[in-house]
Amino acid sequence: MTTKSAPRTPPAKQCPTCKGSGEVSRTVRVGRSRRVAGQQAGLCLACLGSGEVPNDEG
Repeated sequence: MTTKSAPRTPPAKQCPTCKGSGEVSRTVRVGRSRRVAGQQAGLCLACLGSGEVPNDEG
């Protein structure tokens, strides 16, 4: 008797926004003149920190 194998899922692609790291850097601005104080790491909103492109197969 033969058994059916599960369909293979394609390998996940890297998120182009964060390049697979799951984090993006944002510029931090302070003061009334909104001068640049540095950068801060934050969660990538495109992939929600997973580093992979989400499937849109509905």
